[in-house]
Amino acid sequence: MKDFFYTTMRYIFFALTLMSDCLILILSDVLLLLVHFHFTIQMSFCLIVYVTVSLYTFITPLTLTVMTLERFVAICMPLRHGELCSRRSALHCILIIHAISALPDVVFLSIFFASVNHSFYTQSGECSVEKFILHTWQGHLRSAISQFYFLIMVIIIMFSYFKIIKVARAASGQNRKSTWKGLRTVVLHGFQLFLCVFQLWCPFIEAAVLQINLVLYVNVRYFNYIVFILSPRCLSPLIYGLRDEKFFVALRSFVLCGFYKKQLSNEL
Repeated sequence: MKDFFYTTMRYIFFALTLMSDCLILILSDVLLLLVHFHFTIQMSFCLIVYVTVSLYTFITPLTLTVMTLERFVAICMPLRHGELCSRRSALHCILIIHAISALPDVVFLSIFFASVNHSFYTQSGECSVEKFILHTWQGHLRSAISQFYFLIMVIIIMFSYFKIIKVARAASGQNRKSTWKGLRTVVLHGFQLFLCVFQLWCPFIEAAVLQINLVLYVNVRYFNYIVFILSPRCLSPLIYGLRDEKFFVALRSFVLCGFYKKQLSNEL
């Protein structure tokens, strides 16, 4: 209902992260319940679910990185912000984000299709990523690609952070306040990315704990799921839902069914 939410780049990306995070949370919760109650499903369907989750696992951190670049352009290149961060550019970026996120899945599927026979797809079993790691080197390759992606994202966020700091020190008055607010947003994006990066190490930690104690392994796996999968995906609504003035006002008006807006109009 608000034009600037679907014409402003950062709100378009915010909507993309919400969609991505909601999809991951729904699928991961369903898979968690299936495994907990030992339900079995056909491997062909499990493969589709796994590829979808894998795709959208990368979309959120990549979108956070692009949102950081948008803040960098807004603060360090304000005269070109309107040109570089238009709605058309946002749509192009979304296509690029999906294409980059799909590359690891293309590599994985190419290896997987060459390694299994057709009977595998008709089998039934508990749906987990371990079903598709047929060779040890596949897991190492998957981890290496993920860590390479996140290394590039960390470099981009750190570059933006130091550039914004440089501008913030030189700014004054209202510009200085706006610049430091943008810097805090970049720091929060960096923290979210850190949680996403740590998620990559969870399988290694869980594998080591499994050798020690099964009960401890289950507890550690649930802890990792809550802290490193659920938590990062709950931060985006807080960062852009509560810290952003326009979004907060619109959300408050929506929650109160427009009462606040009518009250404000009467007061004016």
